Amino acid sequence: MALLESIAFALFALVTVGSSLGVVMVRDVWHSALFLGVSLLSVAVYYVMLRAEFIAAMQILVYVGGVLILITFAIMLTERDSPAEADVDTDVDGDTDGDGEVTA
Repeated sequence: MALLESIAFALFALVTVGSSLGVVMVRDVWHSALFLGVSLLSVAVYYVMLRAEFIAAMQILVYVGGVLILITFAIMLTERDSPAEADVDTDVDGDTDGDGEVTA
């Protein structure tokens, strides 16, 4: 049984280290948040392995369920337009030159 626990610990240690590196190495903020979620979930697995189920549940509820959802909302609400779309200056009527005519 101790060998199985050691293998599980080593596996989740690799998952934790890999996802933590993914948090700081990935350029996309959304993917970084997903890696953070994997990292926080793998820490909850450590608590389960230590037979601290309540702390593991709080880890999942507070950090993964709360903080990560707030980060996700912040990313979605502050997302910028692509540079190609931001350069076009359109008026209310949809044209780009400001004369009020929309041509096909």
